[in-house]
Amino acid sequence: MKSLKTLENFQNGQVLLIDKPLNWTSFQVVNKLRWEIRQKFNIKKIKVGHAGTLDPLATGLLILCTGKFTKKIDTYQAQEKEYTGTITVGETTPSYDLETEINETFLIDHLTDDLIHKTTQQFIGTIDQKPPIFSAIKKDGKKLYEIARAGETVEIKTRKITISTFEITNIDLPNIDFRVVCSKGTYIRSLAFDFGKALNSGAYLSTLRRTKIGNFLVNEAQSVEGFIEELG
Repeated sequence: MKSLKTLENFQNGQVLLIDKPLNWTSFQVVNKLRWEIRQKFNIKKIKVGHAGTLDPLATGLLILCTGKFTKKIDTYQAQEKEYTGTITVGETTPSYDLETEINETFLIDHLTDDLIHKTTQQFIGTIDQKPPIFSAIKKDGKKLYEIARAGETVEIKTRKITISTFEITNIDLPNIDFRVVCSKGTYIRSLAFDFGKALNSGAYLSTLRRTKIGNFLVNEAQSVEGFIEELG
């Protein structure tokens, strides 16, 4: 079978499905693949962009577009996304995940399976969500995480997001496994934090994996190494 990984195809436009590794930024994945394509074909420039950031501590599906297909990034970015992961209750962190140290602890003795399942219903539908201060959203020209790391406080506006599925798949306290299907702009870290509050406790996101974007599945994605190997 003839390889689709030709210079002409990359320039005309390709959609690349990559399973982002843990501790890589989405930007690092884009940079790595762009560099590999440039090296392979001995060219100075090739457009490569991603359709929706994943945090460094998250793994899973990252859609990359090359060449003329970079114009389609907004279309892919706007599609519904599915995530699986683990919320840890009884503690919070400033970043709402494990990027920062635990800053508060809470009781979890009152949590029952029934309460946990019922509480998910508060988040189904179109809701107002406040993004985490440790995020790349800009406020007055500065990224929120830069403001947070400088120890400053800032008012963050809520935004409308839609959660169509919030399903608990396993409970082994303090860990709660979940599956979420949601709109563009949803922060699963904020969902974890807000879920902890709704349980009259605290919580942070301990693992996250993006499993689906629109009709694209992570099962169809390549590892970064797999892409490089196939590129030859």
